[in-house]
Amino acid sequence: MPPTAALGAIDVINKIYLDSCIAIYLVERHPHFFLPLHLRIAAQVDALFSVSALTRLEVLARPLRERDHALAARYESFLRTHEIIAIDDRVVDAALQWRVAGLKTPDALHVALAQSHGCTGLWTNDDRLARVLPGWSENVLTGIAHP
Repeated sequence: MPPTAALGAIDVINKIYLDSCIAIYLVERHPHFFLPLHLRIAAQVDALFSVSALTRLEVLARPLRERDHALAARYESFLRTHEIIAIDDRVVDAALQWRVAGLKTPDALHVALAQSHGCTGLWTNDDRLARVLPGWSENVLTGIAHP
């Protein structure tokens, strides 16, 4: 059963975890995916978007390796504007169960991070990851043409 957001000081109807590919498309303004993602995010007026320490690792590796400091700074700025979920032992334990079930380690961690922090959904462009928990994990770019 998909997790539900806990209501706290701020009543968040949607808490959406962004897979790393979504962050990449947004920050790098992907020619086919940026606008549809931007419009979808803008339509989520009641949503809190979350990323993780794993997202940071995945999105910063290439710009830092290529010494593209401007791109790295754009990623850091993007990450700072979202809730950043830390990886702790509880997340690793949950990810282990997903790994045993057949997910690759990064995907297992993304699912465990989102679930353990009460996210109401996980947005990705990975059909395999979207099938993990239908109705909770979603390929938000299904049907978007990519030549």
